[in-house]
Amino acid sequence: MTADEVTDALLGVTGDSEHRTWTGGRGNNAWTPSEGRCREFGVHLYYRDGRLSGVAVDALCGPQVTADGMALVGRVPSVLEQWMVEHAETLPDELAYMSAGVPCSASLGVVVNVQREGDRLLTRPVFYPVEALDDLPHWLPQRAWEIHD
Repeated sequence: MTADEVTDALLGVTGDSEHRTWTGGRGNNAWTPSEGRCREFGVHLYYRDGRLSGVAVDALCGPQVTADGMALVGRVPSVLEQWMVEHAETLPDELAYMSAGVPCSASLGVVVNVQREGDRLLTRPVFYPVEALDDLPHWLPQRAWEIHD
């Protein structure tokens, strides 16, 4: 979906959305992503080349998302990581780790990032498309991978 299509879809349920645009990338591979945010639902939407390319769910106020019956949002990171390790046992090249040791699942298309709640860390999943696997750390803007409060 394009940013306009997502905004139109969200207007049916909320008027609370915002968009930002910035330039990023390495060397000659500059790109201009934009970020949409819907605070009411606790989601951050990332666009690349005019199309939806990633979704991050706020650990404190976002919707609960499940995979194979496991809740992914607002969890203790070690519990979810152990589930991901077990999930990866039968799938080759399934589990990888990004900087700061956050796990990602190729088959689920999710990085289990973290977010602060006071002195605790809770899971803040970031979903991405399969084409991002070639350069996942640079697919979305740096802000997507930061630890948020």
